[in-house]
Amino acid sequence: MKLLIKTALILATLFASTFIFIKISGILTIDDVTTSFESLKHQPAYIIGALVILLLLADLFIAIPTMTVIILSGYFLGFGMGALFAFAGLASAAMTGYAVSYRWGDKLLRKINRDEQQRLEMQQTFSQHGIGLLILSRAMPILPEVCACLAGTTKMPLPRFLLGWALGSIPYLLIITYAGSMSSLDRPMPAIYTAIGVSTTLWLSWSWFYRRRFQPNKIAK
Repeated sequence: MKLLIKTALILATLFASTFIFIKISGILTIDDVTTSFESLKHQPAYIIGALVILLLLADLFIAIPTMTVIILSGYFLGFGMGALFAFAGLASAAMTGYAVSYRWGDKLLRKINRDEQQRLEMQQTFSQHGIGLLILSRAMPILPEVCACLAGTTKMPLPRFLLGWALGSIPYLLIITYAGSMSSLDRPMPAIYTAIGVSTTLWLSWSWFYRRRFQPNKIAK
């Protein structure tokens, strides 16, 4: 368990460092993302969709306001097309994180801890709790990327990974995209209320799951 938490913290630190860099440098802000969509609003849907996919895929490597991108996808493309492109973007990021970690994650683990037994225990722990982690990973920024990478690193079977990812991400993107499609510049409240409601529900669910599955006495083991 300790190795799983240590690895998750290292991954989270790597992802968080990009968030801090983006914030400090001001290279990319929410206003920049919104402006990019506004500049393409008269372009064909596939061009706006390509921007959605690109931004959501880039979130694996740099800090991108994922929820904002999905809301804008619904707003500019409508519910159906917006959800389709949001799905493609989120799935691309998840599969890339999983595949890269599946291929090279073991090398990182060996640098973190050379104990083969502890690495096997980490795989067993993630195998036991991984589905729940993937389902609730949208509760916090960075967590989806961390969980996708952990799934690959611990060699979680692809069908199991896809199941957990789908259960956590598809309802999320459908709700957020629909809220975006129902909102406008003059009536932004559907998106705002949905963002608050979804974030609060996921955070409370994550908090309950963490306390139930990762209590201090269990971590000590």
